[in-house]
Amino acid sequence: MATEPKVPAAPTPGGHRPALTLTVVLLGMLTLPMAMSGTTVALPRIGADLDASGASLQWVVVGYFLAASSFMLVAGSLGDLYGRRRVLTLGAALYTAATLASAFVQHILLLDAARALSGIGAAGVMACGGSLLAATFTGPARTRVFASLGTTAGLGLAFGPTFSGWLVDALGWRATFLAYVAAGAVILAGTRLMDEYRAELRPRVDKAGATTFITGLALALFAITQGSKSGWTALPTLAPAALALALLYTFVRIEKRLAKTGAGRPILDLGLARNPAFLGWAVGAFGLGAGTTGALTFLPTYLQGVNGSTARAAGLTLLLMTVPVLALPPLGARLVNRGVPARHLLVLSLLLIAAGNAWLTTLHPGITTAALAAPLLTIGTGQGLSIGIIDAQAMSMTAPSEAGMASGFLNTIRGGTGAVMLTVFGALLLASVESRVGSGPLAARVTSGTGGHTEEFTAAWRVALWTVSALLAALAAVTYALLSRPHRAPTPRTTAPRPHPQTTSH
Repeated sequence: MATEPKVPAAPTPGGHRPALTLTVVLLGMLTLPMAMSGTTVALPRIGADLDASGASLQWVVVGYFLAASSFMLVAGSLGDLYGRRRVLTLGAALYTAATLASAFVQHILLLDAARALSGIGAAGVMACGGSLLAATFTGPARTRVFASLGTTAGLGLAFGPTFSGWLVDALGWRATFLAYVAAGAVILAGTRLMDEYRAELRPRVDKAGATTFITGLALALFAITQGSKSGWTALPTLAPAALALALLYTFVRIEKRLAKTGAGRPILDLGLARNPAFLGWAVGAFGLGAGTTGALTFLPTYLQGVNGSTARAAGLTLLLMTVPVLALPPLGARLVNRGVPARHLLVLSLLLIAAGNAWLTTLHPGITTAALAAPLLTIGTGQGLSIGIIDAQAMSMTAPSEAGMASGFLNTIRGGTGAVMLTVFGALLLASVESRVGSGPLAARVTSGTGGHTEEFTAAWRVALWTVSALLAALAAVTYALLSRPHRAPTPRTTAPRPHPQTTSH
């Protein structure tokens, strides 16, 4: 068997362009969070325009996350093999085209489908963007760069609701998608000027692993969303769940066989999941998303439906939670570079998010922005301190040739967290409201912000927030335990690769 070189993820001829690479990747990381957080503000207007509510309306956001999650790992691994810039370019093209379609559809199901295609494109941009930065920068510079990545993502989260809220009120919800199309076109153009990074030796592509992973994860996430709609013991939930388990089990068997025989490169190195330190950072990434997705996605609907706020005003309120995500990542990186243990910072972040969700249970009809400030700032502070350090810390534990795989794995965790928490938080709200008003259709209207019953809606919010707070406290304990164990240094994998000609970067 041949052994991969120590630094196989070398750039193809054409020279280094670190500043350009950073600029294009940051633009992608600005746009994608904006498209997520901004779309949540537009949901009530989309529902009214397309006569949609409940699950079909939430799938405008859930479908994006589900598709992105399912393709993230595969996109990262394919980027390692075929070129990270190439996969990023294809992802940006698909994201831009599908977002353009989203701006013109006339039916909620078509919008859901277009958003799912946008999510597939976003998978390529996010997975390969992070791995390109990992290949371009090293040492303290890498920590600073990933902090800027967190800052930029925070900027998108912070101003997505405000920007989209302004567009929704002024020009309608379709204008928000057209704005994201323009940004996608700029990203697409910028990728053509970036350097290419890929493995110098290309093993056989793990097609069976890619197929079983994408299908299995997509079915698992679909089963979770279907459970909130049809019931957790209903056939439409159990059938895809059983098939998902079978496919994911098959995926694990395929990856183990490839790792043992060296006949090709697995889509996922299962050794990553067995490394306690890497797993600890992955659990932390899950916690940051789990603790913020519910409030970020559903609070604008509550404020518009219960308090009568405009989309713009609801977006401005969310700045209390998202501005710290913009401001604090450089502080987190500075603390780590000055010797503060990164694991302590992550555990503190999870505890702050748990406390913020518990504090937000003071929510009530007529609540003022000032009363929301403290809990939202606490949640935002927790996310902002650690969002910029997770990728740099986790990818320092992997071989350079597997940076795309590691980035894809982390982003799969993030995207899966978004899809799962959107569904679980929404299901908790819906079930709690239904138990109080006695009608499923009425509960769907209430949770979409158009059905009144403000006291019942508020009580449901408190149940969901206490649940999230307890989950974050548990995740903080698990993360601390995993990161307190010594971590293993990355070891290059041996495969039976096939040589291929290098391509130029242009």
